[in-house]
Amino acid sequence: MAGWLGTYDFLIVSMTLGAMLALSLYLPLMSGQLSLASPAFYAIGGYIAALLSTRVFAGLNPYPVPLVLGEMVLAAMVCGLVGWGLGVPVLRLRGIYFAIATIAFSEVLRILALNLEVTGGAIGIFGIPQPFSTPLGYLWLTLPLLMMVAIAIGRLEQTRAGKAMQAIRADELVAQTLGIDTTRYKVLGFVLGAILAGVAGVLAAHLLNTWNPRQGTFDTGVLALTAVLVGGNRTFVGAIAGGMLFTALPELLRGLADQPYWPAAVATFFRDGRLMLYGLLIILGTRFFPQGLCQAPNWRSLGGTIFKVKKIRSRHE
Repeated sequence: MAGWLGTYDFLIVSMTLGAMLALSLYLPLMSGQLSLASPAFYAIGGYIAALLSTRVFAGLNPYPVPLVLGEMVLAAMVCGLVGWGLGVPVLRLRGIYFAIATIAFSEVLRILALNLEVTGGAIGIFGIPQPFSTPLGYLWLTLPLLMMVAIAIGRLEQTRAGKAMQAIRADELVAQTLGIDTTRYKVLGFVLGAILAGVAGVLAAHLLNTWNPRQGTFDTGVLALTAVLVGGNRTFVGAIAGGMLFTALPELLRGLADQPYWPAAVATFFRDGRLMLYGLLIILGTRFFPQGLCQAPNWRSLGGTIFKVKKIRSRHE
């Protein structure tokens, strides 16, 4: 067991961070808002940790855990304020227009990070100190945090605010006629998602030991959104499951590619064709699990597809 944990410790911690990043997208989705701004807040949190640990508190080895917690608090405050400042005007947009606005925000921050000297430009910031001697030590921070966030979201869904957000997701116009302040609750979900993404960015920066503009790109947002949609966008459990699955999937495919019994073409496909497999999983997931893997599958559709395949095969025979 110890040997297995020592081999996959980095992956296990990354799975918890992937689950938190997926939850940061799930929070705006609670009120029906398709946001792709989480990678931007994720990057902000990472840069806060990188700058504080390498410029302000440089030379501390091992890096004190209380300072990491302080960075998490600071990142939560900064991302919350930025999220509120962005959310108040932008959340008046709806549908695809809101999604485009969040993508633009992420791209603006990425361009700034590429050109600012303080962020290290395209090279980024290296040598971020470690609070733990092994990646497995990060579980003392990431796992309790993930559990607390999951419990908090579960409780939020049962409160008046959570019910209002679910009503907005179901039908915003009807929610307005019922007297629900839709802008207020949409901003609430957006800000909470920004805070969670920023905190995850702090932990990711220390875990990776480096931080650069590639950490908060549009691709990161798409993968997190895919995790939420495939895992289940109607429950936070689906976001957690999807985030862990899509974080572990590249390593699982790489492990399959290294098996000696595969032909060379199959091994190459497993190693280099991960994006195609992602696309295949999305297609299969949305076809047979339209509400996500953590929801009831569409067995009737699956049975009908199998019946059609058998019917076509019998005709050819």
